[in-house]
Parts: sequence; C-alpha cells; structure tokens
Amino acid sequence: MKKRVVVVGLGIFGINLVRNLFESGVEVIAVDKLKEPVQQVRDWATKAIVADGTDPEVMEAIGLGEDDVVVVSFGDDLAASTLITLHLVKMKVKEIIVKATCEDHKMILEKVGATEVIIPEKIVAEKIAKGIVSPNVLDYIPLSEEYMIGEIAPPAEFTGKSIGELQLRNRYHLEVIAVRDTLTDKIRMIPPAQFIIKDSDVLVVIGRENDIEQLK
Repeated sequence: MKKRVVVVGLGIFGINLVRNLFESGVEVIAVDKLKEPVQQVRDWATKAIVADGTDPEVMEAIGLGEDDVVVVSFGDDLAASTLITLHLVKMKVKEIIVKATCEDHKMILEKVGATEVIIPEKIVAEKIAKGIVSPNVLDYIPLSEEYMIGEIAPPAEFTGKSIGELQLRNRYHLEVIAVRDTLTDKIRMIPPAQFIIKDSDVLVVIGRENDIEQLK
C-alpha cells in the first residue's frame, strides 16, 4: 500500500504542512472539525475532510494502513492531541507525529505512544539563533547532542581552492559529504580531494556542532 500522510488539525502549521507535502507529490489527507480551514486546503490535499479527528470512527473510516503517517496538529489542546494519539496507538499506526507546545506536553505525548513529538516554535528559534551566531550555517540536521550535518556557505577564502588544499578534516575535523551548486542545483556526492570550490557552491559537511560553527 502506498504511504499516505493524514494531517489532523489545520491551524497555520497544519495548513502549511499539507501544502508542502502535496507539492512534494505525497498523498495527503487533511482533517479538521471546522469547515473554513478544510476549504482552504481543498486544492492542496488529496482529500479534505470536515470531521472531529478525536473520534476513532473518523480515523477508522479513513482506512489507515501500517505504512501511513499521521500528523496531529491541535496546537495547545493537550487533551485532544493526547486522546487521538491513544486512539492511533490502539489502531496500531506505526508513525504518529504530534505537535506540542512545551516540554511537559511533549513528555506526556511520548508516554502515551507518539513516535515523534515536535515543538515548532523551539525548532524555529534554534534555527534563527544558529543563523545569527553562525551566518555561514545555512541549514542543519542534528544527529546527536554533539554531531550534525550542516549546509555551509563557504567563506570567501575557500573559493578557488580544492577540498584537499583546505584540509578541512585536519583543520576543522569536518568531512565534506556533498557539494551543491546553487546556480544549477546539481549535487556532487562525496567530492574528491581535488574538487575546486566555487563561490556558488554550498558544502554539506558532517562533524561536531562546535567545529561546524567555526566556519564563520
């Protein structure tokens, strides 16, 4: 069965998630008990349903499969998000992603069976802070408390030099795993040591967060 994503709760976060998933070619079902947000996403969703997502009969009617992903986005309604998470666990849904507003809310949702709990405001705040502190770090994916994968805009002194010449592994303890040309959007995976860096390139590196942040 083809994976689908069911988004329950169409606030600002839910609406934008539906749109991004749909534009990425994912089959997405949008659910909200209010008619207005459902109408708003009608052109972006595979199916848009006006219904109470906390009602287990609604979820059963959708016919969720093991490969489906459910994203619960009820904002600050802890009771509603906890209730639907419990229902989804009973339905043996394997991937349940729930939006929370604080760490206490997150802890409760994890205890009742959510496979992933996100606090969007915290994620955005961390990205903004990192962008201010380390403007060369364009984006990042945390791998652990210490390590991450980051997209780096190379400093001006890197332009025209090879990866081997820069000795990024020895000097910064970083490994370049890909290079993306922002002009052509082409990606070179595992570039060789003789690869020359252009001013239009973005380096995708893996290493400790502190080491990546040295590239300012």
